[in-house]
Amino acid sequence: MNLREFKSLLASQGGKHFRLRLPDGSPVPVSFHVTEVGHVKKTFIDCGGTLRSAEACQLQVWVGEDVDHRIEAKKAAAILEKAKTFLPDESIPVEIEYEDRVISQYTIEGHEVREHAVVLVLGHKHTDCLAKERCGVPEPVNAGNARAAQTSCCSGSGCC
Repeated sequence: MNLREFKSLLASQGGKHFRLRLPDGSPVPVSFHVTEVGHVKKTFIDCGGTLRSAEACQLQVWVGEDVDHRIEAKKAAAILEKAKTFLPDESIPVEIEYEDRVISQYTIEGHEVREHAVVLVLGHKHTDCLAKERCGVPEPVNAGNARAAQTSCCSGSGCC
């Protein structure tokens, strides 16, 4: 979900509670706070030597000891509004940073609008090789991809 979509969702659900659901289906405790809104920029060289960049709007959420705290969609929208001076590009993706056992970053895979709440469905971020063709990483072989199986370096003997 990009920043424009996120802001639109929050605006359309103003009086509802704002909730988060982790990839395993468990909820982030409802007393969470949005402690930071950041514009994260990353410039890097991939393993094939190509210079790349990425950016995102990152919301850090934290669960404090005030178990009665609740955040509504309109409050989350107001927090984002304060960050508009350094988040000029609303097409950037929104990520959620949350500490459970470790600090993790999550994508927003979707949302559910319920009677009293809007729930963001979080997904795992994954690593990947960005220069597969340059580094010689073969395409994945699966039963539904016969062409890849025919061009694979493996003979099916299990040697590789």
